[in-house]
Amino acid sequence: MKPMRTERLILRNWEDRDRDLFHRINSDDRVMEFFPFRRDRAQADAKMDELRAWTTKDGYGFAAAEITATGECIGFIGLLDTDHVPSLPAGTIEIGWRLAPEFLGKGYVTEAAEAWLAYGFETLGLDEIVSFAVAANRRSTAVMQRLGMSADPSADFDHPSIPDSHPHLKRHVLYRLSRQDWQARKRAAR
Repeated sequence: MKPMRTERLILRNWEDRDRDLFHRINSDDRVMEFFPFRRDRAQADAKMDELRAWTTKDGYGFAAAEITATGECIGFIGLLDTDHVPSLPAGTIEIGWRLAPEFLGKGYVTEAAEAWLAYGFETLGLDEIVSFAVAANRRSTAVMQRLGMSADPSADFDHPSIPDSHPHLKRHVLYRLSRQDWQARKRAAR
């Protein structure tokens, strides 16, 4: 992928120097509050390699977010295929994120997500982008709302990857943003 710049961030593919941060955000109890697992170092390295390969192949993915001023990687924000969610039609693209806790609440996710939405709608020509989270994950649903996404309760689902041992994490809410609504929001902001 060609790196993208926002006001404060560089959105780029993963590099080996990001491995410590990637492991940290995938093993930290606060970051992973709404996930039934924590990744050890080998699992985190394998997942980062998988995301890097997808991003190289597709030109987008859950890509690294780096603070321009410091060069520090803070987590990931990006677009990804939703093939792992059987209730969503093939070809559905989601926007998602995960940041180290010290970078939450600073507007980085919203800033980077706006750039990814523009990429998805303008470059990829998508008609719609979705996002989903555990129903109780108010931080993520607040970002979805700030991005202009709308809840679609009729499409909420029990995530197939969540084991029955974690029933409080199964139910996911789905938010949608159409290209038309995104364009209307951009025009209104001018």
